[in-house]
Amino acid sequence: MDTLSYKTISANKETAKKEWVVVDATDQVVGRLCSKVAKLIRGKYKPNFTPNVDCGDNVIIINAEKVVFTGKKETDKVYTRYTGYPGGQRFNTPAELRTRKDGVDKIIRHAVKGMLPKGRLGRKLITNLYVFEGAEHDKAAQQPKTIDINQYK
Repeated sequence: MDTLSYKTISANKETAKKEWVVVDATDQVVGRLCSKVAKLIRGKYKPNFTPNVDCGDNVIIINAEKVVFTGKKETDKVYTRYTGYPGGQRFNTPAELRTRKDGVDKIIRHAVKGMLPKGRLGRKLITNLYVFEGAEHDKAAQQPKTIDINQYK
């Protein structure tokens, strides 16, 4: 019988085609960049997207220190963390975090993590993100392809 068969294709860990991509963050707005990166990590741009499987790409972000915030968020936005001790609540602005070692990494990871699913899958997906403050990265062995993040919606 020559009929078309429409079957839903569900990806699994073995059939997922994961790629390595490089994203240049120069002059990108933090939230808009991170929402696109979260979709790449999740695999939403792929035709065989499956919600409960890690079928997204490994994303390398370069030039992370050149990301920008819109408006007055650079000085007015507050990141809150807790040390675990009584009275141990600490507050930082993005301007203060930029001066620290790996501060820009924390800003981008915080934004991307909030856009990923909560639970086991989200904790696994955030490990597919690599943030580098400069133009160089140490993932050349994976032969990542450079993409223009502005082409994605």
